[in-house]
Amino acid sequence: MLDLARAVETLEVRDLVRSDLEEVIRIDALHGGEAHPDHWQRVFGDFLGREPGRLRVGLAATRGGRLLGFLLGEVRAFEFGSEACGWVFGVGVDPLGLRGGVASTLLAEGCRRFRAAGVRRIRTMVRRNNVPVLAFFRANGFAAGSFVQLELDLEEES
Repeated sequence: MLDLARAVETLEVRDLVRSDLEEVIRIDALHGGEAHPDHWQRVFGDFLGREPGRLRVGLAATRGGRLLGFLLGEVRAFEFGSEACGWVFGVGVDPLGLRGGVASTLLAEGCRRFRAAGVRRIRTMVRRNNVPVLAFFRANGFAAGSFVQLELDLEEES
């Protein structure tokens, strides 16, 4: 049986760096079924550009030098009266690290960094049928927020 406390102790959490790109693409493809290198190159280019005054959180969890997971987030302020808050927009874990506390460790460090920057609330968006990811965020204290996301499919409009 996995000793979760010991597994988490052996994780190193550090900032994402450009050389992590290929592993992030690999991990994402393992969960989504196909690789999206153009998407991740664009995200890394934007994200690692480090715009002054823009708080971004890009974390890597490694064990023995191997990337086991990543988390990406940033502080955003939106319309509709929403205060600036932290947004987690990317999280992924290598199947070898699933159920080993990797994502929860990354999320805890992301929350710590957002809190240190004065952020009081963190948000994310998850497909309603993605039960494992919903369960992960709920297990880590996330609940439905005060906003409801609405959309209109323009392909179905006549």
